[in-house]
Amino acid sequence: MEIGLGDELTVRRAFAYPLQNALARREVLRGALLLLLPGVGWLLNMGHRIQMVHQMQHGREAWPAWHDYPRLLRSGAVTLLGMIYYYAPGLGFALLAWLRHLPMLWWPAVPLLVAATLAIPGYMTRYCYAFDAKEIFNPARALQRALEGGTGYWKAWGIAVSALVLSFGGLLLLGVGFLVTSVWFWQVAGFSFACTFSARVNRAA
Repeated sequence: MEIGLGDELTVRRAFAYPLQNALARREVLRGALLLLLPGVGWLLNMGHRIQMVHQMQHGREAWPAWHDYPRLLRSGAVTLLGMIYYYAPGLGFALLAWLRHLPMLWWPAVPLLVAATLAIPGYMTRYCYAFDAKEIFNPARALQRALEGGTGYWKAWGIAVSALVLSFGGLLLLGVGFLVTSVWFWQVAGFSFACTFSARVNRAA
């Protein structure tokens, strides 16, 4: 690997990370093909990103990471449950505000949704290290860990959002290209946050 977690996080490195060699590019294409499986493909891709980071955190090459599909599926499912857990309160208030026409409920809904979004990268990198689900279901700790990332955390967000915007260019290729660019985007985001948090995770371990 030419680009890894020990390198300084830059836009160029983050964008190039999922495409840096032939094996990495093949893994992106495999992820894009798996997205054709509704639901399952998304979970497998999430598990694949977790496996990639896990391998790098333990001093191994990120690829190949398409192996042990049951574990990839399990990791993706646990992560999805975490997202539902974090977003449920804010979405609940938002739904009530919309259905019941109670604008005052947007006041708790918006901060809760923002807090959920901020906390998720905080628990993801911790979970990647040992696949310990307890790292996910502790909102206060996850948010604290996210904010401990300091300026690097916000830099990772900036790179992730930029990659998200660019990924929609895949829609221009008859929509099929978006399968590839969306996998690329998620790997860029995963790498960016892993760069920010993994050194701290390894020291704690």
